[in-house]
Amino acid sequence: MDEALPRPRLLVMSKGAQQIPTLPALLPDYALRNGVASDAGGVDCLLAWGRKPSAAKAMAAAQAAGKPVLTVEDGFLRSVGLGADEPPLSLIADDVGVYYDASQPSRLERLIAQPLTAEQQQRAMALQQLWQQHKVSKYNAARIQQPVLPDDCVLVADQTSGDASLQGAQASDFAEMLEAALQRYPTSTVLLKVHPDVVAGRKAGHFDVSVLATHPRVAILAQDIHPADLLPRLRAVFVMTSQLGFDALMWNVPVHTWGMPFYAGWGLTTDRLPAPERRGAASLAQLIHASLVDYPRYLCPESQQPCSAETLIRWLGLQRKHRSVLPEQVQALGFSRWKEPLVELFCNGAQVQLVKPEQPLSSDLPVVTWGCKHDEQLRDHPQPVFRIEDGFLRSVGLGAGKARPLSWVVDDLGIYYDATRPSRLERLLADSTFDDELLSRADALREAICRAGLTKYNLPGPSWQRPSEANRVILVTGQVEDDASIRYGSTDIRSNLQLLQAVRAANPDAWVLYKPHPEVTAGTRARGDDEAHTVEWCDQVIGDTPLQQLLEAVDEVHVLTSQSGFEALLRGVPVTTYGQPFYAGWGLTCDLHLSAQVQARRQRRLSLAQLVAGTLLLYPTYVSRITDRFTSAEQTLHELQNWHAFSQPGATSRWQDLIRRLCNWLGMKRPAR
Repeated sequence: MDEALPRPRLLVMSKGAQQIPTLPALLPDYALRNGVASDAGGVDCLLAWGRKPSAAKAMAAAQAAGKPVLTVEDGFLRSVGLGADEPPLSLIADDVGVYYDASQPSRLERLIAQPLTAEQQQRAMALQQLWQQHKVSKYNAARIQQPVLPDDCVLVADQTSGDASLQGAQASDFAEMLEAALQRYPTSTVLLKVHPDVVAGRKAGHFDVSVLATHPRVAILAQDIHPADLLPRLRAVFVMTSQLGFDALMWNVPVHTWGMPFYAGWGLTTDRLPAPERRGAASLAQLIHASLVDYPRYLCPESQQPCSAETLIRWLGLQRKHRSVLPEQVQALGFSRWKEPLVELFCNGAQVQLVKPEQPLSSDLPVVTWGCKHDEQLRDHPQPVFRIEDGFLRSVGLGAGKARPLSWVVDDLGIYYDATRPSRLERLLADSTFDDELLSRADALREAICRAGLTKYNLPGPSWQRPSEANRVILVTGQVEDDASIRYGSTDIRSNLQLLQAVRAANPDAWVLYKPHPEVTAGTRARGDDEAHTVEWCDQVIGDTPLQQLLEAVDEVHVLTSQSGFEALLRGVPVTTYGQPFYAGWGLTCDLHLSAQVQARRQRRLSLAQLVAGTLLLYPTYVSRITDRFTSAEQTLHELQNWHAFSQPGATSRWQDLIRRLCNWLGMKRPAR
């Protein structure tokens, strides 16, 4: 729309619609005005939400004022949670009617009937594949699962009583539909799927589930199973007007309609009712393009800007994927108080029971815990153990300063810094098939990280000038000596002094630059017992200079197990390891102290792109500061680059609310963010 032209003024009378935070961003081509019927004369059009009672009032006010109506409704790809829990991320805006009212035309009907160009046809079919790949639907809170189903089954979908899309259908119509399914497929089990809002206890359905539970060929699906986990297993689907029929078409499952939903009457479904004369033959591509591209508008939850269907599908698919990583119920052992809200964010999708170290663990539940801290206590635990640690793109600021991390890793085998046993990262690096798309993404991410100058902590500090007399500069990065990565990742060298001595002995003519660990420099972690003697074994000790600036100026990096070696590899700096960090043993580093066990497990030769793909794309879990939802490595990089912009007043989030509530409960002063 031409920005020079004024936007039409749209009156929103519904109190509920007025409170939808995403509504202005989903209707950017309108100037929204909250008001009442008497304000209709001063606007250009009125908003009606579907066919709710509030919509009837808006339509009456519009008629009285001689103004047009814009009907809006949730899109077919709406959100993670249910409508009562979350605002919509997609919306349809119809100036003709509304898609689920077949008694009159709608904008969607006209769009479906339009022929497609070759490019539009290709996009529609690609959208169908993307829909299946990311396992999405209208609502996407249900965890990914493999339900136990009969080998031969059809599905009958219930809907909520009073749903406006039912077009007058009654319980008797649903009963007839169930009977038709039983007769049409006499050898199949009929699955009766209860609506998610009925499962949640918010609304009523049309069947007496207690009676049908005794039927020999009917199985009740009362649990919240996502359509993507159900439809590929079905022989056919029977619906009144439910969107589940549209989902079934997206999965190429035969659909029998008992009402007249928007996708019926086009020759794609078997319909009980005659189609309106307005509808004719249409291809599946026409239906998909109209329903997912032309008709709705979408909002990117991270940018709060309009986006494509593809963008939202990928984002919702990411939520489903990460919400399903952990078991449905877990107990979180020994997390500090300030990390407890983080557990809720990073373990979203699982029910988490917090357990203090001194409390007994339930033998029936899996455990999530911080690193190897409680290994002794968990040695004989009969359920799976998931170890959590900070990821590799972490924050701006130190963990000891309670800077909020944007990434954690969740490991069901070990943990990446523990070389005494396999970890999930090691398995990913050893066994993953890295396709071209993933490797291209890894290369682009690595280049973006290097351009941005980002590392794990991203601390400010003065620059460093390379001495003119230094022909070969080796950077040695120190570590916190009681850190678990040294205890579990080193063979014989155990201190920063020992590391420096080994580097000096092997490189007597090099300029050895020593950078203590940032936590030690900041005084938040203890120095090693012999740390004071490090000055005797190097040419210079450098304190606050950012690691990324040093990596641009040195010739080599020598480490024990420090992540700085990985960050050097990202920038093409040669790395020598004296311990067994996760990136050693893959042919990318010079490794002086690898054990025979590690060498045996890490026999694959990796490219840098493969290492980056496994370490930054496949292994970590990222959570956005903007949405408090799971996100991508690329979005995390963007948020790290704009850290302070997201910390300004007004940039509130669920994380801040969690911190506030936790601190109020503990009677503590809220920590600096």
